[in-house]
Parts: sequence; C-alpha cells; structure tokens
Amino acid sequence: MPGSLDDQPGFAPDHDSPIPYMQRTRDYYAAIGYTTPYRWAHFADAPFQPLKKPLAQSRVTIITTAAPYDPAKGDQGPGAAYNGGAKFYQVYDGDTSQPHDLRISHIGYDRKHTSATDSGSWFPLPQLLKASASRRIGEVAPRFFGAPTNRSHRVTIDTDAPEILARCLADKVDVAVLVPNCPVCHQTSALVARHLEANGIATVVMGCAKDIVEHAAVPRFLFSDFPLGNSAGKPHDVASQAETLELAFRLLETAFAARTTVQSPLRWSEDASWKLDYNNVAQMSPEELARRRAEFDKQKEIARGNRAA
Repeated sequence: MPGSLDDQPGFAPDHDSPIPYMQRTRDYYAAIGYTTPYRWAHFADAPFQPLKKPLAQSRVTIITTAAPYDPAKGDQGPGAAYNGGAKFYQVYDGDTSQPHDLRISHIGYDRKHTSATDSGSWFPLPQLLKASASRRIGEVAPRFFGAPTNRSHRVTIDTDAPEILARCLADKVDVAVLVPNCPVCHQTSALVARHLEANGIATVVMGCAKDIVEHAAVPRFLFSDFPLGNSAGKPHDVASQAETLELAFRLLETAFAARTTVQSPLRWSEDASWKLDYNNVAQMSPEELARRRAEFDKQKEIARGNRAA
C-alpha cells in the first residue's frame, strides 16, 4: 500500500499556508458580538510606477504603522496588552539621522508568537542606513513617516495618504518601503502605497498578511510568512532583517507590472502550528470570548476619547 501524502518528503500540513486574516477577523468579531462584517478594501487592479532611476541613485524612505514610545501612555513594552491609548491619529514624521524608539502595543500584532523586543523586525531604518552606506541605495530620505492605522478606508484615502504623499514630495522621495504590522495596518499600507504609486513614487509593501494586501491590490508586495509584527525580518536576527530588505529591493528592481507578489524563502520555524492561533475562535472558550468583548469595548472608549482630545 502506498503511504499517505503526509509521508512524502517536504509535504506540508494543510495549516502550513498563509493565514486567512480577513476570514479570521470576520469570524472573531462575529463571535464577540459584532454582527456587521467589516468590509476590507478591494481593488481589481493597481497603479504601477517603474523606478525612475536605479536604486543606487534613489532616495528611499520608510512608511511605518509603529508609534513613537510615550511613557505617559501606559505600558508599551514587550508583551504589553493591546494599548489603545498609545494610538496615533495623524501622520507623523521622524528624522532618519536619529535613533527612534517605535513600538507596536497600540495594534493587534501576534502577541503569542512575537516577542516585540526588537524594533528591527518592524522598523528597518538600521538596515536602510546600512544599504545607503554600502551604496545599495542612493540615500535615505531625511524623514520617515508614520501612517495611522485607520479602519476607515475613506480617511486613509482622502486624508492620510495625500498627507504622506505631500511630505514625500517635499523630501524628493523616489522610493517608499511600507512596513505594516497588524491586519488593519496592512490595509492602510496598501492604500497608501496605491496613492503614492499613482503619483509617481515607486513602492514596495513588506508584510505578513498576504490575503489583505493582495485583496487591496498593490504594485509590489514582499510577503514574509511570519507572525504579525515581523514584516521586516526575524527579531534579533540581523541577517534575516538584511535579507528581507534586500528581497524588497530586488522586487523594486525586477517587477514589471502591478500586483507582483514575491514570497520570502525564510521560514519562521519548522513547526507551522503557530499559524493556528491568531484570532482563531475555534480555540477560544465562551469565557475567553466574553473577556475579549469587554476588553474591546474598553479600548473603543479609550480611542474615542483620544480622537476627541
């Protein structure tokens, strides 16, 4: 009798595939009592801006959804619970010549499988500066930009993306590398990338939520099959972070049409069971779902107060 497919060399289990974040999110919010499903941004095509000059002559910036650390806003350290009080609601920028403490406690990254102890896994400025020093790129733009993680497509498209474009144009940016973290971050980054690309700036999204980014349709997407919060590479693994950015550079140089996705060959671990955990209602008890609903409502009130402030 022939063996099962699972016995074949290299045959992967069914769960070892990109996590279906859109469906997981719909199921999760339905399970905690929100019956109107969220409508994810969806486009059939994407704008495409070829590189106007070689990368070795290009000015490159980063667009991040991470937030500057503010000790007045509660626990934002490694392993911190979701902290809606640390959210930001307007585009910000930072001097790329200076070090920055950017954190991700304000968003829904994978808290079970992501340590959040190394910002290099979500903010690749150190690797970008190295790329400039080695002349892989022309130079790092004087500023990087923070994109608010906004569930409203309209606010991102009409307000935040144009503001980021204006700042990129002021800095004479040629290329933008966008690095999202949570599911909604991936949508935000996709919408910003589309706007930049339609206005002459080449982009690449480096992310971990394949379904969300491809649903929104972006020009170029480097997919890393890692837990959310690690779009720029593995934590405390400089080689992984350098390789991830280099893969993004190669995609910028080689893509010849919009909606080009390249998957990183790097694996998070040989055991892919981590993919079964994120917002998976099949693994949550009724008590856990009730607790999460109460916490979600609490964070909504905090966010509402911050927006009004």
